[in-house]
Amino acid sequence: MQTIGRLMTGLAALTLLSTVSLGCSAIQPKDTWTAAANTANQAAGRSEAAAGRSEAAAGQSEAAAGRSEAAASQSEAAASRAEAASERVEAMFDRMMRK
Repeated sequence: MQTIGRLMTGLAALTLLSTVSLGCSAIQPKDTWTAAANTANQAAGRSEAAAGRSEAAAGQSEAAAGRSEAAASQSEAAASRAEAASERVEAMFDRMMRK
């Protein structure tokens, strides 16, 4: 009888220890580094995309500045032509008034 009692106690202890062992091994530690690395990678990707958009906007701004300069030089040329025409008209009236 004592032998059966010891066997039963040993079996119960073995079952309890294996349950605790399996329960502890089932708890996985949280891997916070992987999530942080993925978040940092996504942020870097968004940052690179924003930098690309910024460079594209800078290129468009430079092109617009070039067009503005071209328009300004054209308006200066038109103003000088208008001034020359005005001087010619004034000279023509001066000649007409002298006669």
